[in-house]
Amino acid sequence: MRRVYLDMVGCRLNQSELESFARQFRAAGYTIVDTPDQADWVVINTCTVTAAADADSRAKARQAFRAGAKQIALTGCWATLHPAEALSLPGVQRVIPNDQKESLVSQITEVYDLEPLEREPLPGLRHRTRAFLKVQDGCDNHCTFCVTRLARGKGRSRPIAAVLADIQAALGEGKDGADDAPPAREIVLSGVHLGSWGKDFSPPLHLRHLIQAILQDTDVPRLRLSSLEPWDLDEGFFRLWENPRLCRHLHLPLQSGCAATLRRMARKCSPEGYAHLVATARALIPGLAVTTDIIVGFPGEDENEFAQSLAFIQQMEFSGGHVFVFSPRPGTAATRLSQPVSPSIARARSQQVRESLSVSAQAFRQRFLGSTVKVLWESRRGQTPQGWILSGLSDNYLRVRTVTSQPLDNQISEVRLTAIAAEEMIGVVLS
Repeated sequence: MRRVYLDMVGCRLNQSELESFARQFRAAGYTIVDTPDQADWVVINTCTVTAAADADSRAKARQAFRAGAKQIALTGCWATLHPAEALSLPGVQRVIPNDQKESLVSQITEVYDLEPLEREPLPGLRHRTRAFLKVQDGCDNHCTFCVTRLARGKGRSRPIAAVLADIQAALGEGKDGADDAPPAREIVLSGVHLGSWGKDFSPPLHLRHLIQAILQDTDVPRLRLSSLEPWDLDEGFFRLWENPRLCRHLHLPLQSGCAATLRRMARKCSPEGYAHLVATARALIPGLAVTTDIIVGFPGEDENEFAQSLAFIQQMEFSGGHVFVFSPRPGTAATRLSQPVSPSIARARSQQVRESLSVSAQAFRQRFLGSTVKVLWESRRGQTPQGWILSGLSDNYLRVRTVTSQPLDNQISEVRLTAIAAEEMIGVVLS
């Protein structure tokens, strides 16, 4: 039997695509293996959101080659924008751009009667408690720092019926319910610009329509949303969380807490508008976790602008976030901006923001000491005389660890939170 190894760099969208690749490879008679040296083909879904992501993409390919990969295929955003460089890497036999991803598996396997990716149900990879489902691709925004829209193209939405079919399959109710992957307990909706889902339809729809259909027409235990741009949301959207199956977690990229910096980024929000939106969400969704993305060292960010941004970040009391040092991406408008920030200053600012987010994340955990949450158990970390050490995630994005006499993999339990250990909470299973 032919074998393939799948790997990726980057976002949840890349993860969802990798899972779909896995499904198609299985349909073509391939086995998914755990290491590159076992595989006839290695497929890597690359990323180009920062210079570091570029480097990670190249490193993944080199690592696979050193590990004994026989043939490597690169796809994704970095490979799409830099095909010649990608093809020059050792062991790389094929570079498949984003606009040919639909036929990636057919190109490699030479099996041409596979279901298209957009109709290929999840889950794809084994041993996952959640399935990442791509419902949208591309972006019509023009943020000056972002190269992803160049690599992904215009915004495109998947129809509701196709999304529902994928979810039913992930829950074990679709045509491939006998797949050896366990039924997913949580679905994560992903997209380059997820909040724009449905705007390209005629007549246009809103993401709320997709969420309502999923909650009404499927029995998915937990539904989580990946990153959402704040300007796509309103009070009516947050009222969807009256349904407890929606995970109480919103990832809302801020990028900067300074209005002047946001204008140079061509972001469609202001600090004041962002703060009002988050306050509305928190008022309507008790226990909500709000996480974010921050860019430091954007061209023109002087000490005053950074001070404004840091103060706003502290004011928002985020429960976590990602911090990026600005990286000029070829082809973006930000490369033409003046007043670059020195790398050493940008790194120092990054550390300050990380420390601030760490403090607010710890404060968020403190709020839930003694409370009861529902935890989806994702993995075992070993065994003690007292039982299994399990790690899981609450619906509002708290990492929880417990010891229990029974392995509860891929189950949702009521858990009382009793202590904090670094970035985790310790819990006792109640049911």
